[in-house]
Amino acid sequence: MITGSAAELLGGIALLLTVFVWGRLRQSDRPGGTSSSTPAGAAAARLYTLLGARAVDGQPVHLPSSRPAGTRVTWTGPAGPEVFELTNAALPDGTFAAEPRARYR
Repeated sequence: MITGSAAELLGGIALLLTVFVWGRLRQSDRPGGTSSSTPAGAAAARLYTLLGARAVDGQPVHLPSSRPAGTRVTWTGPAGPEVFELTNAALPDGTFAAEPRARYR
């Protein structure tokens, strides 16, 4: 009798543990959910497109950053260093715009 009860108890614990882990994984996949890779209170990283900048292969340059809009960053490309300002402007490809500062005096 005790052997059967122990098996049911272990099965119940395994089921509860599975449901708990599944719920935590679903919560971290949601846009508003918490993720264990990002500490509480930390800013989420955004992907910025450096407007007008091209890599050596001709592709647009993308910069991941968790800094707030208004921050100026320096990118050193084939033509030399250039300063960009991060913005809140979302682009159609899902990235955010980083505007070149030297072009807008």
